[in-house]
Amino acid sequence: MTPADLTALKALLTAPPSRTLAVAESLTCGQLQAAIGSVSGASAFFLGGITAYTLEQKVKHLGVDRTTAEACNCVSEATAREMARGALAMFGADLAVATTGYAEADPTGGITEPFAWWALAGRAGMGVSTEALSGRIACPGLSRVAVQAAVTAGVLQALVTHLRSPRG
Repeated sequence: MTPADLTALKALLTAPPSRTLAVAESLTCGQLQAAIGSVSGASAFFLGGITAYTLEQKVKHLGVDRTTAEACNCVSEATAREMARGALAMFGADLAVATTGYAEADPTGGITEPFAWWALAGRAGMGVSTEALSGRIACPGLSRVAVQAAVTAGVLQALVTHLRSPRG
């Protein structure tokens, strides 16, 4: 995502009706928050975020269902959606995005290539329901750092695309 894309994100969130944004991260480990915070004037729309890297922190701070998350090592569409809804509630934001995934292959766990799930949740009237939009980003052949960067860029682009859509 370029600085111009981040400026577009700011414009989309601050244009009437202005909206606030929060973030819940695992795989991206703060990179979404850093990218959003790099925009001049981000305090007009960005309420904050949480990096919840472990199951315990996802359950404690974001209300992720322990049983569901344990069954998938915290990497699933459902977990990403729960994380987004948790950030929405935690920060009282209008919109929240979340990431979870594998930054590296884990052959012992049956993970052959890195991938991530992301989700976007929002309050009623904000263009997305608390049921959240979500997607999967595959990152075959990328290094750990490249996966984190690709997922950060992909999620920010999905957010911009949503905000530009008629329902966003």
